Amino acid sequence: MQRPEAWPRPHPGDGAAGTQARIPAPPAQAGEPSGLREPSLYTIKAVFILDNDGRRLLAKYYDDTFPSSKEQVIFEKNVFNKTSRTDSEIAFLGGMTIVYKSSMDLFLYVVGSSQENELILMSVLICLFESLSHILRRNVEKRWLLENLDGAFLVLDEIVDGGVILESDPQQVVQKVNFRVDDSGLVEQSVAQVLQSAKEQIKWSLLK
Repeated sequence: MQRPEAWPRPHPGDGAAGTQARIPAPPAQAGEPSGLREPSLYTIKAVFILDNDGRRLLAKYYDDTFPSSKEQVIFEKNVFNKTSRTDSEIAFLGGMTIVYKSSMDLFLYVVGSSQENELILMSVLICLFESLSHILRRNVEKRWLLENLDGAFLVLDEIVDGGVILESDPQQVVQKVNFRVDDSGLVEQSVAQVLQSAKEQIKWSLLK
């Protein structure tokens, strides 16, 4: 007759006391210190370009810090008032870190959280400026920006998507939006021309 197997012995810590010991600690309540901030890919809160009167020419917001257009415009005016008469490249306002650069009659801004690395934000700003410099034939000013606004938005979309930095190399950005750049770095063909050429090709293919 086969001998029945013995019941497994409980390990130390099993039972009610052991179960209680293994219950995870509850999450920290609001207002309690939670240690270091978790790293995140969502580093950019907003990118915008203003003219020398503080009016918006181009803007993209990537979270709900400023959910309405009215709140965004108020924030942009406050940023402009704080930065337009200073020589610094970094500002702190409303719990956010802002890096910026002026060019002719334009002010370019990149916004991150107060804990964001300024060097990362600055790399985005430099990439944006140099990419725009390519498509605007070195004329980074209001008139040329307004005439090439579609291309400027395409450039921005290649650099930042949903608050995540995609690219910080302006040469790569320009290539990705189908700009053809010669050895001197000047634009030979604009985005509008590329799109128009594609439309013409589709048109003729349909007529065949």
